[in-house]
Amino acid sequence: MNKKPQTILPTWQVPDSIHAFTTLRTGGVSQAPFDSFNLGDHVGDSIDAVMENRRLLTAQFALPQSPLFLTQTHSTKVLRLPYSGESVEADAVYTNQANQVCLVMTADCLPVLFVSQNGQEIAAVHAGWKGLCDGILENTVAEFACPTSEIQAWLGPAIGAKTFQVGQEVVDKFVAQNAQAINAFVPDEKQPGKYLGDIYLLAKQRLNKLGITSISGGDYCTVSEPEKFFSYRRENRTGRMATLIWRSE
Repeated sequence: MNKKPQTILPTWQVPDSIHAFTTLRTGGVSQAPFDSFNLGDHVGDSIDAVMENRRLLTAQFALPQSPLFLTQTHSTKVLRLPYSGESVEADAVYTNQANQVCLVMTADCLPVLFVSQNGQEIAAVHAGWKGLCDGILENTVAEFACPTSEIQAWLGPAIGAKTFQVGQEVVDKFVAQNAQAINAFVPDEKQPGKYLGDIYLLAKQRLNKLGITSISGGDYCTVSEPEKFFSYRRENRTGRMATLIWRSE
C-alpha cells in the first residue's frame, strides 16, 4: 500500500468551511499505466483498483460522503447536488448545500472550481476545449444566485500553453465567439498549420466576460510533469485525477 495520496491545494482566500484540492497520480493501488491513484472507471483499469482508490479518496481525506462521479462527455450540462436522477452524464456539478462533494475528473482538460464570497455556493467543472468553447463555464455560473462579482474561480492543473497543440478549426471556433480569443493562440513553429493554445487564458477570458475577476491557479502543465499528473495527450492510455470541493457545516 502506498502512502496517503498527495494533492494540490487552490491558492485562494475562502471561508474556512470550504475544502478543495486536486489529486495527483501517486498514492493509490492501480498498476501501470494507471499507476497509481487512478479514479476513472472508464479508462481500462481494474475496476477493483478503481473502487479501492475511490474508497481511499473518501477515507484518507475525510470526505463527508462518497462523491458522485459524473459520466463526462464534453457537454455543457450541469448537475445540482443533492442529485436523485438516474443519468449522471454531465460535465459540471453545483451545490448550495453543506457536505455535498462536487467532483470532476481530468487528465489534461481544465478543472475549474467556483466558490461564492460567503462560501454558500460552490461548483466543480470539467472544461475540455470543446466544453469550454460551447459554454460549460457560463452554464455553471448561471446556477449561482449571488452576483458574478462575488464568485472566485480556481483553475486546476491542465495541459499547458507550450503543449496544447490545436488545428485552425479550434482557433476559428473560439474566435467566432470572442475576438479576444486569438490572443490565446500562437503558431506552432514546429508544425505549419498548427497552433499552441493557452487553455488557462481562454478560461480567464470567458470568466472576465461574465464579471468574474478573482481568478487563481493555472500554474501547471499536466503533459510536462509525468511524475505528478496523468496526461491523455502524453500517454493516451492513462488514469484520471480528481478535482473536488465541498463545504462543511
